[in-house]
Amino acid sequence: MNKRNLLIGILILFFGCSPKTGLIQTENTTVENIPLLVIEGEETNSEEFLYLFSKNKQFDNKEELLTQEEFDQNLELFINYKLKVKEAERQGLDKNEEFDREFEMFKQDLIKPYLIKNSLQEGELLKAYNRMQEVIKASHILLQFPSNASREDSIAVFKMAQKLKTEADAGANFNELAKEYSDDPSAQTNDGSLGYFTAMQMVYQFEDAAYNLKINEISEPVLTDFGYHIIKLEDRKPNPGEIRVSHILVRSQMGDPVSEERALRKVGEIYNELQKPESEWEQICQQFSEDVGTRNTGGRLPWISLGSVIPEFEAVAFALQEEGEISPPVKTPYGYHIIRLEERKPLAPFEEMEPMIKSRIMRDSRSTLIGSQVVAIQKSRYGFVENEEVFDRVIAFAKDKNMKEALASLEEEELNQQELFRVREQSYLVKDFLVHVKKRENQVITGRPQIAFESQLNAYVAATLDKVEEQDLEQNNEEYRMLLKEYRDGILLFSLMNEQVWQKALEDSVGLEHFFQQNQERYYWNERVNAIFVNMAKTESIPSVRRFLSDKVYKTDLTDRLENTFLLNDPLIFTMEEGLYEWANHPILKDINLDKPFHELTQNGKTQFIIVGPKIAAAPKLLSETRGKVIQDYQEYLDNMLITNLKEKFNFSIDENEKNKIYEKIVHN
Repeated sequence: MNKRNLLIGILILFFGCSPKTGLIQTENTTVENIPLLVIEGEETNSEEFLYLFSKNKQFDNKEELLTQEEFDQNLELFINYKLKVKEAERQGLDKNEEFDREFEMFKQDLIKPYLIKNSLQEGELLKAYNRMQEVIKASHILLQFPSNASREDSIAVFKMAQKLKTEADAGANFNELAKEYSDDPSAQTNDGSLGYFTAMQMVYQFEDAAYNLKINEISEPVLTDFGYHIIKLEDRKPNPGEIRVSHILVRSQMGDPVSEERALRKVGEIYNELQKPESEWEQICQQFSEDVGTRNTGGRLPWISLGSVIPEFEAVAFALQEEGEISPPVKTPYGYHIIRLEERKPLAPFEEMEPMIKSRIMRDSRSTLIGSQVVAIQKSRYGFVENEEVFDRVIAFAKDKNMKEALASLEEEELNQQELFRVREQSYLVKDFLVHVKKRENQVITGRPQIAFESQLNAYVAATLDKVEEQDLEQNNEEYRMLLKEYRDGILLFSLMNEQVWQKALEDSVGLEHFFQQNQERYYWNERVNAIFVNMAKTESIPSVRRFLSDKVYKTDLTDRLENTFLLNDPLIFTMEEGLYEWANHPILKDINLDKPFHELTQNGKTQFIIVGPKIAAAPKLLSETRGKVIQDYQEYLDNMLITNLKEKFNFSIDENEKNKIYEKIVHN
């Protein structure tokens, strides 16, 4: 079993509750943090007890209040739990590498919902899905500049973009401007039109600008990795979802009038043939379609959405209304298509699309944007103060040097003792940054040295702020702190129990044998009988099977004789079950006369024959016959011994006043 799942199971076993989060609240108040339990001077507050036992309980609901017996049992379980955790700590089980590794793995999963990053990601997920509720149509003008362009060159391109926007706002034809000035090669044929698209289909900066426009509004220049864009929004409408279509393709060569005429005539004849009532789409597609990839499967294409196929095809396909409806021939750069609508489906629910949206967000520029926002919020929240002069001097060390040379130079400089930044009054020096970079010296760093060096510096700032956020959550977020403590103590509990109870019971064969001998009276067979159950499946065979069995007594070879007599020719006549049963606990044997060897029963129209052997007297079980139960009992014995020893070893006390306060809140009077 996965150790993580097993740990959750342990917590359920000990406290009878599911691992949900939440503190007990009664009339919008929480119980004060007063020690309920003290073990060797270490205090455990009431809130921890209530946290563990209120996860699946609402104690302001009278029906969920505990009885006094349940309260006492739960409190006893809690004391035993804390004693075991204390023993695990005494043994140093929280100081080894395995614990650190396991706890860190749990921690990384537990902390995610509480991080600033998670709330920002959720916001982007919802924003993307909400945008997907509609599709928009836009045209654009793209002005490019080289990635290594000078600042002056990029400013010149920006000013040109502003000039074109001014002309378009003044009434110039946007599509003609796109055809004349756009660096997008497709503008020569589509006049800058991008057709319909939805969220996640364009780079984020472009999408964000386009979705924030009104119809016929023209954007300011928008910078993406491709260059500067000027965007004009032309239409927006509800997202029609996805459709699945089939097509028949007749290819034509662009610019060849003869090929064009042949294709047009052929596709017209195919279309006319499809209008006949007796026509079969699949047969005509296989015979005449020139799309070799789909013609043998009825021309069937994958699901398509607006913006996922060429506009000419898309417009006709989405105009089809009824399943099975066939379009007239439509011209695209590939030739002529006849399209048939197969299925429609609306936009999927958010829960279904969330994994896909999240995956794409983490791969596009939204991820960088979220990272920048996280750092900005952390800096504000945790009092980040940057020493700008030292920052600039550190970055300057990478000028005309590679990363290795820059780091070596910094190590020799007095600068490495200078404060780089401060977070919550804690100072972080240049030398701390050097240690951070050295730990990651195997990472491949690309780009110009000075930019790469600055990137490493920013990464160090982000990593430091992440650590501060984690520490802040542990100190100030009660829910996270309690959950973290629960899992930390749970790992220790698992380690102790595995070593001293569960695994010991499995491996200590001498101790197990001794326990079995000392408790032999627990492991006895009641009176038993051997029996064969013959469950008839074919009614026509009942008389012949009855004749065969009616004068028989139980023998170990009887099932073989039954099989050889009846089942060799027809294995479906009946099924058989043979076993040694404690008859008094058996649902059938307890109600029949065991002095008779042959029985015939009929229930719900089904016939069953039973052959019963003589009774076998009650007798002690062998260890091999009941090992599983003995191991389980031995584990319980070891657990009780462990608890007894811990109660003798440790000084502990319960505050009766606190106990009574909790009692009044969660116990039914």
